[in-house]
Amino acid sequence: MRSINPKILAMTALLASAAPASLAAQEAAMQPESDVTIQSTALPPLEQLAAGPEVSGMISARKGDQIQVTTADGTPTLIAVTGATDIRASGGFLGLSREKLGADALLNGLPVTIRTRDWNGTLVASQIRLQNRDLKTAAMIRSGTDQRFGEQAAATEALKGRVGDIDQYNVKGTTNVNFDTGKAVLSAQAKAELCAAANQAGSMENALLLVVGYTDATGPEELNQELSEKRASRVVNHLQQACGWKPYRMLTPTGMAEADPLADNMTEEGKAQNRRVAVNILVSKAVDGL
Repeated sequence: MRSINPKILAMTALLASAAPASLAAQEAAMQPESDVTIQSTALPPLEQLAAGPEVSGMISARKGDQIQVTTADGTPTLIAVTGATDIRASGGFLGLSREKLGADALLNGLPVTIRTRDWNGTLVASQIRLQNRDLKTAAMIRSGTDQRFGEQAAATEALKGRVGDIDQYNVKGTTNVNFDTGKAVLSAQAKAELCAAANQAGSMENALLLVVGYTDATGPEELNQELSEKRASRVVNHLQQACGWKPYRMLTPTGMAEADPLADNMTEEGKAQNRRVAVNILVSKAVDGL
């Protein structure tokens, strides 16, 4: 079985250890506001703005009066939230019950559907819709109070704290899914393989998933880095949204561009193997009994 590059685990450890402080800072800055100033210009009433696109995805970052939503294809979109934004959660019988919420309910990892308005090239949310069950799950992951996985969450945090030391982990399996040149679109086969990997990992106590994106050697390094990150993000979204993998059991995804190739980048066959995302199943040796 191919081992994980220690540099990947070291990078992941740094990202994981930095994430809580960053998230806390972002959430502290995100407060409901009666109005908002964008680019030093007061925002007019939303109904006076041109309609923008509808955006569906998961909240991946928050800062000030903006949230970042990552769509199913891995594309991040910045959207401003104002006091006029209508934020509601649906649930109950037939999903007809709707509860109005404040901007503080917009937690990282929460799936949302957003109607937008366009203000001089900046998207402003006019309406945000989410599901009560998703909000409950996101809140429990944030606070760690859910009795169903309280102990699991604590164990996961302990594992994350030691993820920089590869000797503390067993790699129980690696699934590689491949991509077309320059693309971050999952094939039907790749989607099935990802859910199979999630099912395999789900049967293992305290298993974590480490997702790493790669490219072949074609193209400039900067673009390849961005593409590898987008591929990793796309895989994470599918694992969570379609395969039911819980975010608290997911290590921070990493893009490694053309590093650590599986095959020779001088051939088309080799390049095809290198255009991949690796989903690694990690289990602490302490948990694994080894």
